[in-house]
Amino acid sequence: MTAKTFELGPGYTISRVIRGGWQLAGGHGAIDRSQAVADLIATFDAGIWTYDCADIYTGVEELIGAARLRLASERGLDVAARMKVHTKLVPDLERLATISRDYIRGIVDQSLRRLKTERLDLVQFHWWDYDQPRYVDAMGWLDELRLEGKVRNLGTTNFDTPRLAEILAAGIPLVSQQLQYSVLDQRPGNSLAALAKQNGVSFLCYGSVAGGFLSDKWLGAAEPTTPLENRSLVKYKLIIDDFGGWDLFQHLLQALKAVGDRHGVDIATIASAWVLEQPQVAAVIVGARNQAHALANAGIMDVALDADDRARIAAVIAQGAGLEGDVYTLERDRHGRHGSIMHYNLNAGKK
Repeated sequence: MTAKTFELGPGYTISRVIRGGWQLAGGHGAIDRSQAVADLIATFDAGIWTYDCADIYTGVEELIGAARLRLASERGLDVAARMKVHTKLVPDLERLATISRDYIRGIVDQSLRRLKTERLDLVQFHWWDYDQPRYVDAMGWLDELRLEGKVRNLGTTNFDTPRLAEILAAGIPLVSQQLQYSVLDQRPGNSLAALAKQNGVSFLCYGSVAGGFLSDKWLGAAEPTTPLENRSLVKYKLIIDDFGGWDLFQHLLQALKAVGDRHGVDIATIASAWVLEQPQVAAVIVGARNQAHALANAGIMDVALDADDRARIAAVIAQGAGLEGDVYTLERDRHGRHGSIMHYNLNAGKK
C-alpha cells in the first residue's frame, strides 16, 4: 500500500480518495449532464480514479457509465479500465419481507446496464430493518452473482457489529464496509473495527467532512437555524449536536484550522486526512462540486499528520459526548431524530 492507493481485495487496488456520487443525485442543485461527465473525468485525471454511486442515486450510475465510455473512446480501453466504480444495492424497506433472488439479480443487472460494464467492481449491500432477517440470504444471492462473474467484490453498508459478524459467519467474502466516520463520529472505531480487522474487511468512509460543515466556511459562523439548505445538512447538524453542540464544534474547527495552516491546506482536507489514518480505513468518499474541488480533494492523499497534529485534534474530540451505540444504530430508529429524516423506499418505480 502507498499513501495514495489501497489494495481492497486480491489484485484489486483503489485510490484512497473516492469520488462520491451523492451530490449528482439531485437535491444539491440542477445537474448539467455534459459538465458532470467532464468533471468526473477531471477527477480521474487528478488521481482519484475510484467512484462511488448507488442504485438509488437517481441518474448517477448513468453519468459514471457515460464518463467510462468517453474515457474508452478518447483514450482507449486500457485507460478506461483503470476507473473503479463502487455501487450500492439498497432494497426498499417495503420489499424486505418478500425479497428474492430475482429481485437482487434484477438490481445488479440494472446497474450493469447503467454503468456500461459486464462486471461490477464492488457491490455494497444495505439493509434497512434487522427485524426482517433475510439479509444473509440476500448476501448469499449476491455471492452467487459474484461466482457468475457479474460482480467482482462484495461489501456491506452500515451494518452493525453483530450483523456483520453474522454475514461473515455465513461465509460471504466481504472486502469492505461503507460507513460514516469523522472527527465528529467515531462509532466505527469501537467493536466493529476489531471484527473487521479479524476478517480482512476495510472501511470506505463517507461523512468525513460532515456534508460541508467541516470546512472553513463554518469557522466562526453562527449556529444555523432551520430550515437548512438540504437533507445532508440536516443530517450532519444532528451529528454536531450529539458530538457536543455548536460551541465545541467551533473549537474543533479551530483545531483543524491550526493543523491545516501548518500543512498549507483547508479544514476539510485535514478532516478527511484524519479519517484516512484510522484503523481499517481504506479510503474516504468525498463529493466534488466542480473540477477545482476535485483537485483539492486529491490533496487529501498528500497530507501526513504528525503527533502534534493528532494530539491537537484528539484533545477537542475528548471533550465531546461522542455518538452513542454501534454503526448506524441511531439512524435505524425510524422514529428517532436521525432516522425520521431518512428516505426508505428509493427504488420504488425506478427502471
